[in-house]
Amino acid sequence: MKRFTVLALLAALLAGTAGLAMAATDVRITGDSRVYGVFFSGHNFTGWNDAAWTSNAPTWTAAGTKTEDTFEVWERIRVRTDFIASENLKFRLGTKVDNTWGHGPYTAANPDVAIQVYQAFLQFKYPGTDIEVTAGLQPTALPQSALFNDSIVFTDWAASLLINAPLIPDTLRVTAGFARLIDTNRTYDTTTTQVGDELDFYILTLPVTTPGFKVTPWGVFSMAGSKAAYFTSYASSFAEASYAEDLLSAGTLVGATGWKNNQNPYYWVGGAFEIDALDPVKFYADVINGGGALSDRKKSRRQGWFLDLGAEYTGFDLLTPQIWGWWSTGEDGSTANGSERMPHTRPNWGPGGSFLFDDSAVFARNSNMGMDPVGAMGLGVSFNNITFMEKLSQRVTFTYLRGNNSPRAIRFLNTALGSNPYFEMGRDLTWNEYAMGVNFDSQYMLYENLALRMETGWAHGHFQESVWGHRLASQGNGNDTWKLSLGFTYRY
Repeated sequence: MKRFTVLALLAALLAGTAGLAMAATDVRITGDSRVYGVFFSGHNFTGWNDAAWTSNAPTWTAAGTKTEDTFEVWERIRVRTDFIASENLKFRLGTKVDNTWGHGPYTAANPDVAIQVYQAFLQFKYPGTDIEVTAGLQPTALPQSALFNDSIVFTDWAASLLINAPLIPDTLRVTAGFARLIDTNRTYDTTTTQVGDELDFYILTLPVTTPGFKVTPWGVFSMAGSKAAYFTSYASSFAEASYAEDLLSAGTLVGATGWKNNQNPYYWVGGAFEIDALDPVKFYADVINGGGALSDRKKSRRQGWFLDLGAEYTGFDLLTPQIWGWWSTGEDGSTANGSERMPHTRPNWGPGGSFLFDDSAVFARNSNMGMDPVGAMGLGVSFNNITFMEKLSQRVTFTYLRGNNSPRAIRFLNTALGSNPYFEMGRDLTWNEYAMGVNFDSQYMLYENLALRMETGWAHGHFQESVWGHRLASQGNGNDTWKLSLGFTYRY
């Protein structure tokens, strides 16, 4: 009995201590919800599916084998819970459900469970300093000047360790980090021979801020394993994508397939520039060079440049005019000498919320044409933050682009492999092809945190029959693309 009493007292003491610890933690819940209908006619400029990888072998399905449904209703719910011990220590857990009505969790009577974790990270300041450490599944983005939305090289959720520290107060900071994007086999490789099955990023940025000027030099070193799952498709805001077409060269798919080396280094170096010394006129620019597999077979190498430049005028109360352009290197006439396009993966680049690119549409699913600005050049203009009526804000954007890729290189791969996901009509343009698009977006605030939103888009392209074949090219040249999304967004 005495022993039971001691154990009961000990249990009570531990429970009380746990209660005090829990009481010292502030739990805050935020989130957002969106429900919207989408009418979309002319996916991939044809109304048919694009080609898609089906395994890491790789195997794939051809384009033009499925017909679009033109209407869907999408719903996304996200809940973010912060467990805050103090201003210097917290943990965030973010979950979401994102699907169409009538499918998965939104199926009547017998729904599938489909809750996803999209944020799970610890964040703290090292005691007695302003050095901030963030570890876990978190937003991870490389620098890009603000006009262009987000990085052309990488912007996504990633399992990463990021350390942010001030070097000169209000002037110079450093961010250093490590991210593991792929670990295909996890603890054990499939045989007694070890293989490279990971894709890792090592990140360094040095943002410098002075009156009227901000520049962020940055660099990324990556070690890419030859057996990582580059061909495994992941969801993008338009349809599906993979690492393969954005990181590898076309030459890895023909002849002696794959890489010779077990591991191949990749690199990116760049600078993001923002100038407001002439405010209300502001200028933005980015210069990036990247390459990878440069010591592998010549046909497996990939290296190129990407440049963008833009300006906006913020002196008007009723709207903000913006103009921009970009240029990047494209494929030359041969796949035997590797790729001349800059490698990149999971980008979120797109000025003016352009309907052509996978960028910043609020109604993200089924929202855009998914075109690749790498291997192309273009111009655009936007009238942003249009506010002629109280509670109503609008944006209209026009974008025109041409390809920088040789038709010969794309034609060669299509002849060798047939319809394949590496080069796709409507995503990758030759220098004889162009596309243009317009988007008009409106948002009316019904309440402070509830908005009625409409997004519209139109796109037109011209494609070479000798590159893509008569069936796809004639369908793409003869049909324009139209999109209308209408729904609600709620933030809490």
